[in-house]
Amino acid sequence: MNIAYLILAHSHSDQLSRLVRQLQSPAADMFVHIDARVEIGPFVHAVGSDAHFIANRIPIYWGDYSLISAALVLMETALAAPRRYDYLVLISGADYPLRSAPEIENFFSENNGLQFIDSVAMPSAAAAKPLSRLTTYKGRPGPLGSCAGKGRRLLGGFGLMPKARNYKKYFGELMPCAGNQWWALTRDACAYVQKFAADHPRLMRFYKNTHVPDEMVFQTILANSPFRSNMRRSLTYSDWSGGGASPSEIGDRHIAMFRANPRLRIDGVYGSGELLFCRKVMNPAVSNQLAVMIEQRDGRR
Repeated sequence: MNIAYLILAHSHSDQLSRLVRQLQSPAADMFVHIDARVEIGPFVHAVGSDAHFIANRIPIYWGDYSLISAALVLMETALAAPRRYDYLVLISGADYPLRSAPEIENFFSENNGLQFIDSVAMPSAAAAKPLSRLTTYKGRPGPLGSCAGKGRRLLGGFGLMPKARNYKKYFGELMPCAGNQWWALTRDACAYVQKFAADHPRLMRFYKNTHVPDEMVFQTILANSPFRSNMRRSLTYSDWSGGGASPSEIGDRHIAMFRANPRLRIDGVYGSGELLFCRKVMNPAVSNQLAVMIEQRDGRR
């Protein structure tokens, strides 16, 4: 079972190094995209040759299509690599595994063929995924994008153009879906996503002016594909109990929960399933505790 970890990172080079070291395995390779808006040197220095750094770096903005572009670049690079990967796993540089690398590889072997990606039909109040993410025009970062957004709102206010975008013109028979950003997909599913994106430029352009497309694009493509019946919830634990636009950082109370549940499972709007990763891990002491937990479990087996 060969795995390509696709890592999106923009800060905390030391945390990225700890993540890469923990996931290292003869069966795994790391592909890292560093936000083009930051200096790549500290990350290369921290990680060294343990990861493949993507040369085609994209400036990343929260809630913007740039996250889709970066994920597609990572996907393309991994699929074009000489090694044939069975699974491609998208994670953040602020993630950390809850199990050892061999355990993770064994999980994918036992569940080979399943696609791990959160997805619900839109709109979904339970998942906080309203249709306004599609019907509201969102300008891209930068002066031109801001002017375009203001211009559309002004014209809409005067009744010279619809205030809401008619997404159905672009989707046709496709059912819009949404979920969380992180996923683990088979090689075949990734190849399907890659081809779909290339074959549907009009739809992909539409997504460029939507709110948080990184939580919609891959979900919609796969939920309207032959892979739909094999879709399961994602494998990453995030604590959203604090509210806001970002999950809470992992701390001592989370560590206690992970220790008490060696095979952590979750049940919710995206279904039930095991979890293999957690985010956000920003503190070296926390990642050290997680590393010790994993080592102790390995020693007990």
